[in-house]
Amino acid sequence: MNALITPSVFQDQPLIIGTRTFSSRLLVGTGKYKDLAETGGAISTSGAEIVTVAIRRSNIGQNPGEPNLLDVIPPERYTILPNTAGCFDADSAVRTCMLARELLDGHNLVKLEVLGDTKTLYPNVVDTLKAARTLIDDGFEVMVYTSDDPIIAKELENMGCVAVMPLGSLIGSGLGLTNPHNIRLILENANVPIIVDAGVGTASDAAMAMELGCAGVLMNTAIAAAQNPILMASAMRKAVEAGREAFLAGRMPKKAYANASSPETGYFFK
Repeated sequence: MNALITPSVFQDQPLIIGTRTFSSRLLVGTGKYKDLAETGGAISTSGAEIVTVAIRRSNIGQNPGEPNLLDVIPPERYTILPNTAGCFDADSAVRTCMLARELLDGHNLVKLEVLGDTKTLYPNVVDTLKAARTLIDDGFEVMVYTSDDPIIAKELENMGCVAVMPLGSLIGSGLGLTNPHNIRLILENANVPIIVDAGVGTASDAAMAMELGCAGVLMNTAIAAAQNPILMASAMRKAVEAGREAFLAGRMPKKAYANASSPETGYFFK
């Protein structure tokens, strides 16, 4: 009898963002949950190590006596990623990051987003570039939300952003990746992690982003607005892992016509 051959378990490379290293490639937010208990349960189930927090909309200690978000996402367990959600100009985004650094005892990893309008929440790339430069010069490690423009993405990388985060579609829309071709163009020239940020609606969207070769996916509404957020968090965790493995495995080429999966020659019965 032949010995049973057990394949070795695949070991992926870690996700490196600036000076930090992570094993999970799913990044999650903290908004829109019904309460802190649900927030903590969904984030724990997701397996995420990076949790983004909207400083202008969340209490992480600046309002004593009110429920503190850090009670369910303790900094000793998670990497807290302060973000500038709700900022519509470079100056307010920079001030928000400075406040976060003060509240989190010198923490310098931030997610920069400068929005253009309230209807689309599309990034204002002019002010995004301005704010990114100011923050980098001040010692911040900047993960930056931007449009899916390959030229802007490369410019943000060149100035020193530690991760570039193009939108899949509009924030909170759940439309998925509406322009995967542009994401591919960004990936072709990138030397920093490219993380799809915004627009993911369900697990297949997350898997698609990872299959393209993205380093990770950041989401909030797709989990928080699901009918069962904790179950969706589990689905997203699996989708990101499966998409990553599919990308590394290398998919079969697409063909215009059928190609039999079994041999066309060999044994036959008369």
